[in-house]
Amino acid sequence: MSELTIVVIANPADRSLAQLERLPDSARITVGLAAEAHIDAAPHADIVLCSGTARATLQELWPRFGRLKWIHALAAGLDGLLFPELVESEIPLTCSRGVFARSLGEFAVAGMLFFAKDLRRLVRQQGEGRWEQFDVEELHGRVLGIVGYGEIGRAAAVRAKAFGMKIHALRRNPGKSAGDEVVDRQFAPAELDELIAGSDYLLAAAPLTPETRGLIGWRELGLMKSTAVIINLGRGPVIDEPALIGALSAKRIRGAVLDVFDQEPLPEQHPLYSLDNVLLSPHSADHTATWLDEAMSFFIANFERWEKGEPLAAVADKKAGY
Repeated sequence: MSELTIVVIANPADRSLAQLERLPDSARITVGLAAEAHIDAAPHADIVLCSGTARATLQELWPRFGRLKWIHALAAGLDGLLFPELVESEIPLTCSRGVFARSLGEFAVAGMLFFAKDLRRLVRQQGEGRWEQFDVEELHGRVLGIVGYGEIGRAAAVRAKAFGMKIHALRRNPGKSAGDEVVDRQFAPAELDELIAGSDYLLAAAPLTPETRGLIGWRELGLMKSTAVIINLGRGPVIDEPALIGALSAKRIRGAVLDVFDQEPLPEQHPLYSLDNVLLSPHSADHTATWLDEAMSFFIANFERWEKGEPLAAVADKKAGY
């Protein structure tokens, strides 16, 4: 392939960029976080490779793109990237959907085990040098309700199923999961209340869109069992944070496992830090030692498809927001 120009909106010091050496020698590649690094290359750009938070730079460069054919986001979520001109364009947008699902699925199970086995109490008693037996619970037979049964949701479901859990899954289009042997019961969006009320563990794994922002609020939290635990591995604002803090503080629900928040980093003195019924992760559930390399490898594999004229993987529905 000749005269190929790739604009990479990223930190030039990112070690995962070394994988770009696998691209054709004829490729002209510019790298930088700011639009200034790509001013000359933009009119000739065929491909843009960027993070999921590169909206400002991409939007600034947008009027300069003259022959852009494809945009790939190294992130799975697109709420920090999309803007009207991109959404309305015919340029395909792909992302790293599914690349990080394995680690996130493991973290969902870890969070459920944290509460089922009361690991906080075990650590506390060990530190106090105190031998005090107590009953623990099994995940076997419990219901994991999943709001947003995509790649992350299914990864969690597969792992939970191995523990003998029952899987209740809700997605925008339930037909996409027809025949899925992991799922015990499918739910449509209109059945959200029923899903919530029947769950022992409730996993929010939905992308952030105008429809999902605040999807689980005061009313929905009030439908949960008092013994239930809510887990958020998708996007913070899918759960109304003040409502969640209120439910946790009042012990209205058993607890929460949180990897994402309205504001990140979570500010000092934030109420969530002081709650003893919360397992809090600083957005590290998918932050493995190789996560950036895996995301870049996914792009390289997609590039090989594009070069051969094959369909791209993980094409986003820009209007839907994921």
